[in-house]
Amino acid sequence: MINARTTAPSSGATLWKMVILLIALIVNAILFSRLVWGPQSLVSYRELASQHAELVRERDRFDAVNAGLSREIRLLQSDEKYVEKMIRQRLNFVRDNEILYLFTEDAPTRGAVPHDGKN
Repeated sequence: MINARTTAPSSGATLWKMVILLIALIVNAILFSRLVWGPQSLVSYRELASQHAELVRERDRFDAVNAGLSREIRLLQSDEKYVEKMIRQRLNFVRDNEILYLFTEDAPTRGAVPHDGKN
């Protein structure tokens, strides 16, 4: 004959299982909160990802400016017509027998009636 004992689990074993389950739930809650709101969380990751994207865009803008300046340097070193054009535009130099008129937009002309924008 088989001696089969059917014993109900003791209340001490059930209590330990509940304590272990409670500790596991608390640890999981702490880990989840750190995953979402901690210093190395998903929120921080998204902020860093947006900062990275902005820095990449800024770097691309600087690369474009740098390429334009490099092109201008090459032209100034090699193209005499470009050098003359830049001297005339930026330094207001003129050739012989030329007259240069400089107009400013903010200074009103003498004797002129200010334009009020109406026809």
